[in-house]
This record gives sequence, structure tokens and C-alpha cells, in this order.
Amino acid sequence: MPDKRSAVLLTQCAGMFLVQLDVTVVNVALPSIGARFHAGVPALQWIVDGYTVVLAALLLSGGALGDVLGHRRVVLAGLGIFGLASAGCALAPDSATLIAARVAQGAGAALLLPGTLAVITRTFPGRHEQARALGVWAGVSALALAAGPLLGGLLVTATGWRSLFWINVPLTALAAAGTLLVPADPPTTGRVDVKGVLTGATALAALVYAVIESSIPAAVLGVAAAAAFLAAERTGPAPMLPLTLLRSRTFAAANVVAGAMNFAGLGTILLATLYLQGVHHAGPLTAALAMLPGFLPLSLLAPVTGRLTARFGPRPVMIAGLLTGATGLLGLLRVTGHSTIAGSFLPAFALFGVGLGLLTAAVVAAAVGGVPAGRAGIASGVNNTARQACGALGIATFGAIAGSPAQPAAFLHGLHAAAVLGAGMWLAAAVLTAVAVGRP
Repeated sequence: MPDKRSAVLLTQCAGMFLVQLDVTVVNVALPSIGARFHAGVPALQWIVDGYTVVLAALLLSGGALGDVLGHRRVVLAGLGIFGLASAGCALAPDSATLIAARVAQGAGAALLLPGTLAVITRTFPGRHEQARALGVWAGVSALALAAGPLLGGLLVTATGWRSLFWINVPLTALAAAGTLLVPADPPTTGRVDVKGVLTGATALAALVYAVIESSIPAAVLGVAAAAAFLAAERTGPAPMLPLTLLRSRTFAAANVVAGAMNFAGLGTILLATLYLQGVHHAGPLTAALAMLPGFLPLSLLAPVTGRLTARFGPRPVMIAGLLTGATGLLGLLRVTGHSTIAGSFLPAFALFGVGLGLLTAAVVAAAVGGVPAGRAGIASGVNNTARQACGALGIATFGAIAGSPAQPAAFLHGLHAAAVLGAGMWLAAAVLTAVAVGRP
């Protein structure tokens, strides 16, 4: 890659690194945060989902704002909001304030993420070079996921959980300085889909609340808001989710698979953290080291997956990832309160990580390759929205199924049930991939 384009890719990957780092770096600190604020599992779920729900709800709006105002400007705004919100998280006096600051972080991330993807897809317009660039992007994203537990474990052990958020402040400043080096992109005509934003955000937040809090009224509100969202996208003049894109079988299937991937993926990561620290009583650093074999394949395989996808198309790579990950999830059935971490948890979690490593870049490439080249920015935004939205629902669902690790027997029963659910979803996604995902 030429030097200038490589510098653009590196800078935009730095923004993605921040967004993904704050998912897993927080997970490993949840037991410490819960002990500090006397918070139960529902509050801990909201500390994660407060970020992911808002990120999912506003992702496409962030892309639309980038089209109107210019993506570099919106990325810089996102970095500023993200940095200030991180300081708010570090200073939070209680769990409610922490959740509110995490919501603000999600808003900043929603401005940041689609802009980085838009810049990358514009910088690398060719199908093959774009697949390779997305592989690098996915590798950096996966590196953040892999670094998160280890960095979180080290910081929580050495200086406490608040340092997890303080570290974002200088990182955000560095990323903003690097983004200033990216050439400004001329804004294009466009408008923000206000109805879509409001109805979509309401639907997602209500459904997540319904799962976490077992609220029937919230479930009814979520379903009604989802119906209103679809109506708004069907009739609106500038929908953030153009339903005509779903006529492409490959694009539609890629987004279903992306949703299944994050639903089981983020839900499993949450339960793994609670299992290691709540059932095995491992410290934050020990738990982080135990989860590292599952996160390392994400980082190591993502660039390779990009090259394989460019050569063979996304379908075989996606199927391999889904089958491998499902095997790892079923391996969690061997986990008990008396089994060793090395003998039962590590092999299953490592296979799960290999599956995610194979899937990440291939799913994005399938979504982008399933639409005309001029719709790549929208396609990547929709794909990321599907991933984040279903990830938030997965965290809520898996947490509700497993309950509190303070009751180990019930928690392990729930962990096994969640593992079966996740494996079933991934096996069904493999069948869908084989049937619907074509070669670009």
C-alpha cells in the first residue's frame, strides 16, 4: 500500500481501536465495579449495554452526518465526545452516573466508527484491495478486543477500575491529532433520518430493557417502536436503512450472520468474565490471562481472513468460522464449578475465539460485496449496526439466562443453556451462509 494511503488506514484504525477497546476493557472490571457500587448483574449489564445500545442506535446517523458535514469533521467530534465521556466515567460517584457516562461514550463512538469505515472504503475502492484493507481494520479491531482484558486486568490490579477510563483521554487526543492529518473530504448532499433515529433507538433500548428487567410493557413498546422504524424507513425520503438493499440475498444474509455473531459473541464474553471471577474467584489479571487465548485468534487471524476472503470470497471463510465457533461454544458444556480453567474453559474459549477471528473480516466483506460499489459506506454502516444492536441484545439475554454467579449452580446451568443457544444460532447461520451468500 502506498505510504499516504497506509497512513490514512492506520489513523482510522486507531479510532476503531478506541471503540473496541472500551468493550472488553470494561468487562474484566465488572466484578470490581459491582463491589464498589454494590451493583447487581442488571446494573453491570447496563454498564456494558449503555454503551452498545447507543452505539448501535446512532451508528447510521453518524454516517449520515458524515455525508452532510464531512467524515473527518464528524470523526473529530466523536473523538472529543468520547474523551470527555471517558473522563466522566472515571469520575462517576455511583453506578447510575457511570451508566449515563457510558451512554455518552456510545454517542461519541457512533460518530467515530462509521466515519473511519467511510474513509477506508473511499481510500481503497478496488474490491481486492478493499478486502485486504478491511482485513487490517478487522485485525486492529480484534487487537483491541484482545488487549482489552489484559490491559484491564493489569490496570484494575495495579490502580483500580477508574484508570480504565482515564487511559482513554490521552489516547483520544493522540487519535484526534492523527485524524487532522487525513485530507478533508468534501461534504455531500444528505439529511439525517430523524424518525428512523428516534424509533430505532427506542426499539433497541426498550427491547434490551425488557430482557434485563423482565418488563412486558417495555417489550410491547420495543415491538411497536420496531414496527414504526420499519414504516419510517419504507416511506421516509432519506432512510438510514434503505430497505431496497435487503433485496440482495448476500447483503441480507451477511447482516443476519453478523447479528448472530455478536449476539452469541458478546453474551459469551460477559458470562466468561462472570464465571472466572464469580465462580472460580479469579482476580482481574488472572481472569484476563485466562481469556487471552480466546481473544488472540481475533487479532492474529483477521488479516489472514482478509486475504482469504479476497481470494476465495466470504462464504467458505464464514462457514469455517461459524462451525469452529459453534464447536467452542458447545465445549463450554464441560465447564463446571470444580473443573479446572486450563482443562475445560481454555480449549472451548480458544475455539470460540478462532471462530470469531475467521468471521469478523469475512462478514464485513460479504455485506460490502453484496451491494453496488457506491453503497459500500451504507452497507458497512448497516452491518456494524446489526452487530452492535444484536450484541447489546445478546448481553442482555445471556445475562438474564445465567443470572448471578453468587448462586454458582444456577449460574452454571444458565451458562450451559446460553452456550447451547449460541451454538444453535451459529449453526443456523452457517446454513444460511451456504444458501444465501454468494461470491462477489
